Amino acid sequence: MMDGTARKIIQPGLDQVGIWLAARGVKADHVTVFACLVGLAAASLIALGYMIAALMLIIVSRICDGLDGSVARASRRTDFGGYLDITLDFVFYGAVPLAFVVHDPAANALAGAALIFSFYINGASFLAYAIVAEKRGLRTEARGVKSIYFTTGLAEASETYIVFGVFCLWPAWFAPVAWVFAAICLYTALSRIVQARAEFPNEPSEA
Repeated sequence: MMDGTARKIIQPGLDQVGIWLAARGVKADHVTVFACLVGLAAASLIALGYMIAALMLIIVSRICDGLDGSVARASRRTDFGGYLDITLDFVFYGAVPLAFVVHDPAANALAGAALIFSFYINGASFLAYAIVAEKRGLRTEARGVKSIYFTTGLAEASETYIVFGVFCLWPAWFAPVAWVFAAICLYTALSRIVQARAEFPNEPSEA
């Protein structure tokens, strides 16, 4: 929901840095992998209880996650780059709640499992929509120039990062916040299914 507004604010700065990095031979895929590794380092710190340090790494990771697209646009966009970006995003999304479960299984296990489940359903609805949209030749730049079709929703990347920040700042709130955000993610998935039903008529598929 907030991704469009956030992108308008930060994209010009990211594009400037992306041009600078591309001119020095940095590849977008390198930035994508680096963002994921930093995110996994943050998850490791969460599991060990170093929440503020983890939050700092999450911020760095997500800035780099936005930066890889800027580097790609300044050099060369590839289908593999888009695939790698979305795949490693989901690695990061799953690693953070799992880290909170590892940190305090007694308090966080059930809520963490529910949150990861909701991410799974939301991600599946997002990616399945993108596949059918590509098949039908649909295009959108509602979330900027992307390698795949991006649908909007109540729970998007910006909201997820904010929730992860809340987890790190107030770890004792993990369970209640996770339950609420899991419900929001499931609602987003349901609304995307309803949108798909309206956008993709019930007609025979060509393949």
